[in-house]
Amino acid sequence: MRRHLLVGAAALALFGCSKEAPAPEEAQSSATETAQPSASEKLDAVLAAQPEADKARYAARHPKETLEFFGVQPGMTVVDTLPGDVWYSGILLDYLGPQGKVIAADYSPEMWTQFGEYSPKPEEKAKWTTDFAAKLEAKRGEDDAAVTAVHYGSIPDDLAGTADVVLVVRAIHHFMRLEDKGYLTQALEDMKKVLKPGGIVGVVAHRAPEQSADAWAKGDSGYVKQSAVVAAFEKAGFELVEASEINANPKDQPTEKDVVWRLPPTLATSQNNPELKAQMEAIGETDRMTLKFRKPA
Repeated sequence: MRRHLLVGAAALALFGCSKEAPAPEEAQSSATETAQPSASEKLDAVLAAQPEADKARYAARHPKETLEFFGVQPGMTVVDTLPGDVWYSGILLDYLGPQGKVIAADYSPEMWTQFGEYSPKPEEKAKWTTDFAAKLEAKRGEDDAAVTAVHYGSIPDDLAGTADVVLVVRAIHHFMRLEDKGYLTQALEDMKKVLKPGGIVGVVAHRAPEQSADAWAKGDSGYVKQSAVVAAFEKAGFELVEASEINANPKDQPTEKDVVWRLPPTLATSQNNPELKAQMEAIGETDRMTLKFRKPA
């Protein structure tokens, strides 16, 4: 990690019944060992070093609590679904350290063609794995994690059974809304393929009210039902370990006329309506489920 982490001085070690002080090289070695920060301290330092615009969203996105809930630790291999420069690949790059690895995983180029007017140019997605891996490599320091980039639907065989955790943060609704073309089924199989036995999938998703219509809550609006997410993972052979409310927002009570993007940070429906914009800002970011699944050992 490029930013040095400092902790307090090491305590003096005692050696059996001897009254002799340790040799200088022994004392220095002991001090170096005890000076290593804990995983929590390291994550604090990494998060503190992120751009101000991203830190402004910590109160809504709870990155420390989320990563710790999913059990992400330095030295792990972690898949980041729909990765960004910060969320979460940029954070993981520093946090996982030299023994760790970031696998940035984007939707397949074919899946991106299903996004209508929001679909990127096919030639851009065709070379995305090379371009994004190069972008992460350019940010890497000598103490940062190794990096690679892949597409869902074409996970290389040499990555099978290598990952400790797969993060699916604010992305599962895209797979779910396109399940009529099999994209959710394929993604869940890819997650099982890349994970070690006992590996974890961490899901954060915009939560639809359980009483809402299935047709509205399938993901087109950005919202999906927690029960539907759990059912899909269990059908694919995963076990639900635990659910958390760390990313919940009870102020967000969407109706079937609402979309995720009406709320911060997008505020898509109120750009020219100050009163409505103030109402959306008062709600804050979406109510989100946080689910921890395990691939059976």
